[in-house]
Amino acid sequence: MSKPSFHHALMVVLLCALPVMQVSANQAVTPLRVELPAGSTAASGRLLINLQPAELAEKNARDGVVRSVAMSPFGGITGTLIGMDVDWLAPGQPLAVDDAAQSYPVALSALPAGEYYIQAVLDTARDNNYGGSSDDIASKPVKITLGGGRDLPLLVLDQRSPAPGDVWDLPAEMPEAVRAQYAAAKPHVVELDQISGKLSAFWGRPIHMRGWVVLPPGYETSTARYPVAYWTHGFGGDVRHAFHTAVSYWNGMAKGGLPPMIWVMLDESSATGTHEFADSVNNGPWGAALTEELIPKIDRDYRTDGTAASRFVTGHSSGGWAALWLQVRYPKLFGGSWPTAPDSGDFRDFTGADLYAPNANVYRRADRTSIPLVRMNGKVVASFEQFAKIEAVTGPYGGQMASFEWVFSPRGADGRPLPLFDRRTGAVDPAVASYWRDHYDISHIITRDWNTLKPDLDGKIHLIIGTADTFYLDGGARRLEAAMRAVGAKTGFRFVPGRSHFDLGTVGEDRRALTRIIAWEMYKTARPEAQLPANLPVLELEPGH
Repeated sequence: MSKPSFHHALMVVLLCALPVMQVSANQAVTPLRVELPAGSTAASGRLLINLQPAELAEKNARDGVVRSVAMSPFGGITGTLIGMDVDWLAPGQPLAVDDAAQSYPVALSALPAGEYYIQAVLDTARDNNYGGSSDDIASKPVKITLGGGRDLPLLVLDQRSPAPGDVWDLPAEMPEAVRAQYAAAKPHVVELDQISGKLSAFWGRPIHMRGWVVLPPGYETSTARYPVAYWTHGFGGDVRHAFHTAVSYWNGMAKGGLPPMIWVMLDESSATGTHEFADSVNNGPWGAALTEELIPKIDRDYRTDGTAASRFVTGHSSGGWAALWLQVRYPKLFGGSWPTAPDSGDFRDFTGADLYAPNANVYRRADRTSIPLVRMNGKVVASFEQFAKIEAVTGPYGGQMASFEWVFSPRGADGRPLPLFDRRTGAVDPAVASYWRDHYDISHIITRDWNTLKPDLDGKIHLIIGTADTFYLDGGARRLEAAMRAVGAKTGFRFVPGRSHFDLGTVGEDRRALTRIIAWEMYKTARPEAQLPANLPVLELEPGH
């Protein structure tokens, strides 16, 4: 899970339970209109309109100025989201938006009278479910009054964000000390960009595998070989997010906090979400491309040890699921996996929902109570239903739930993945759930295939998760641990009391403590004679783990 670049996931602290909206008959009859300014270029995409009560918008505004209005499944603010596809929007020709458009939680006409801020965004790349794009065209936020027969405003799409520059062009406000760290890392962080023959054949066009290779200090002046670790980000991340992680890891090695290793920071983002390096009938053979094309290239181009005993994989959230999956799917290739807070590896607890239960439903339990999806400090801040319905209004591509389906589901007659559940009711399709189980449920696969997997997999999974995981992913981890214990597997699961999805890696004041722990555990696996640092942080673990 986890919003890919990490900052989107952190926005979850802003999402609060949506209030019950009272229907008001006293609405303006003039429809809301959206327009590209005259003289601009025609455009198409997914039109998104966000409304937020003015009092709340102003309360949360920095310096008292409301600069944006937004609601997303990974964090947002109480309000209403409207979405509709726009096939063609010509400049100077207003487009009317009415109740025929999708909306959540209520239609525009059902909002109670009062003051609101409103903003329109034309998502021309249709990627706002995954974090947005510089191709978006927005209007300025406008304060309006609903009710009393007042006309609704014309929202002019005249705001564009600057296109992202080179990753090494740092923001002017970045402190000099941080700039120095990036400058020191630059000679040792190598861009990775390889066209995959397997993926290109699947898609019928060139498909790139991207990321960064981080070389340890002294690599260029020695002939030594090194262990190698493959890292990947969570949902919402991309190659730019991986870049900043790469710089951080090089500086960690330069300061002696991390052992000398080669790190390969992989981008697992795609137009459909995160492909998670799993072979899929929808996304293509990402696992085969990684293991048969990219990893052999890394071993050829760089001085890795070139053995499974010193080749490792790690990641957080959806990246954690990828790390877990790669170890189970290719147990001979990797010498150990360190997934942190991975998406569920057991679909009997898919963020709280049992996908195999009779009349399974991801919105409601058997007693009809709501299934929560996001919690903070012990408080539920979003339900599965809220999350999924906001995602559906934002668009059909790139969202977290749609991303799972692009990885796990069979392909439908229309060429798209079959949906796991009905977005209106939450009802699970048992045939799709069965396909998920047989192909991607890691607990099921380990249980079914343990006699074959055991010689190469036993003792290699080192899963770490907080007992208060923000997305309730600890439930699936406990199911996976129980399944592994049931077949007699050696388990290295660690449950950290009270830790959430986002503070799992912190020990005391050290926010990167878990990174250090994992890196040294990998290094010790590859170099058994190595001495661990005396100051290595120690995780406080749940009894029995």
